[in-house]
Amino acid sequence: MTFETLGLGPALLRALAEQNYTSPTPIQSEAIPLALAGNDLLGGAQTGTGKTAAFGLPLLNRLSKVTPVNGYRKPRALILVPTRELAVQVGDSLRGYARYLRMSIGTIYGGAGMGPQTDMFRRGVDVLVATPGRLIDHIERGTAKLDEVEILVLDEADRMLDMGFLPAIKRVLQRLPRERQTLLFSATFETEIKKLALEFMRNPYQVQVAANNTIAETIAHRAHPVDTARKRDLLVQILSQRHTEQVLVFGRTKHGCNRLAEQLEEAGLSAVAIHGNKSQAQRQKALNAFKAGKARVLVATDVAARGLDIPDLPLVINFDLPMVAEDYIHRIGRTGRNGATGEALSLVSPDEGGLLKQIQHVLKKDVELIEIEGFVPQRSVRSSSDVPSQQRRKPAHRPHGKPPVRHAHAGAKAPRGTGQGRGGSRNGFAR
Repeated sequence: MTFETLGLGPALLRALAEQNYTSPTPIQSEAIPLALAGNDLLGGAQTGTGKTAAFGLPLLNRLSKVTPVNGYRKPRALILVPTRELAVQVGDSLRGYARYLRMSIGTIYGGAGMGPQTDMFRRGVDVLVATPGRLIDHIERGTAKLDEVEILVLDEADRMLDMGFLPAIKRVLQRLPRERQTLLFSATFETEIKKLALEFMRNPYQVQVAANNTIAETIAHRAHPVDTARKRDLLVQILSQRHTEQVLVFGRTKHGCNRLAEQLEEAGLSAVAIHGNKSQAQRQKALNAFKAGKARVLVATDVAARGLDIPDLPLVINFDLPMVAEDYIHRIGRTGRNGATGEALSLVSPDEGGLLKQIQHVLKKDVELIEIEGFVPQRSVRSSSDVPSQQRRKPAHRPHGKPPVRHAHAGAKAPRGTGQGRGGSRNGFAR
């Protein structure tokens, strides 16, 4: 299958060709024809599967059929996203797809000035990408008028519910026309997502390219037991020996991430931090430095666990284990993407033994524990009776066990997964 056979217009095909889009991913192959036909759609896909194009291309194709008028224009499409970073990325992607279309694409999010955003509404915008909180601000001020929205997209709906945006989403829905097309994309279809979909979607199709909470089989999961006070030293040793790779390191607190980035810099490792206390400009600057290779290590809180589009990332390190086991899945979703080999490495203190057990329960398998000589903690992370003999190793001189296959480049073709075929399934809840 090619993008030409999906039914997209020539302007979009030209833009895709210039960006070296050769063939659609599984979620794009499943979702685009259904969306082009005007159906409501539930799309099950993790970040990194190409879901932005899966909803963005049919959205732009539909809007391009009507020539925009000069002067004030209200949004005809609304895309709600959970974070500022994702808003920026989705907006940038859509502008790339719409390069040869006469279409205005605007982005609004918290942490940025209201003035420029208000000016954008005054000039007119066709496609609006927004975080729920900032959109509510503009609705209350009367600057955002949503009564002409034809298409609504909820991207990473499960994350928005986790972040407490459900009341804001419902307030936005009250401002939208009843007659519209709605596309909802989520990594999981848990009870709350299904309930929300039933409330505001019309007989939706469902397409799923991976089972709920599926973790890429190309990711190797390993853990090093270490006392909390020695974690930084062990991290420096690991990064020093794996000096060719960029790494995303997750910490638990904003202050801790800042301090860890500073300590890595002091150790001669270029590092930047990203978390909720930084302004949008600071966060974007740090992310750009990491993507450009100017910083080798990006230290982040869970604010970065979803929505960051970082291709070709071979290693994610959990400096602190997440307090909620499911967040482990979101964190490690930054590696092992599109069929590439990746590694999830966790530094686990004895006090985090219970969290490790919860993560193993979610993974449905044991995480290999590898003791590193000179860093073995005084207390065991878990008792020997909890650890299968084949999973225990003697102290090693190397900082980790590498996957048997090196990280594949970003162009590796993704596996087909469990797509349900062109027709999808009506009402979305059969599987």
